Amino acid sequence: TTVVLDKVAGPVGEALIMTAAGLFVAIPAVLAYNALTRANRLILAQLDGFAHDLHAYFTTGARLAQE
Repeated sequence: TTVVLDKVAGPVGEALIMTAAGLFVAIPAVLAYNALTRANRLILAQLDGFAHDLHAYFTTGARLAQE
């Protein structure tokens, strides 16, 4: 059998278009996920510091310096 270029080029072109569409959606999603993860990590660090300060206050009664 002979391979006709038109029969191969059509599906390959469609696959390239679908790949570009997938990247168009995936790249902003990854960037948004990373930004939200970073923000969540910062909030958790603040809450952890607050919990530490609260525990120190309840156990020793000493107030920590205001920042």
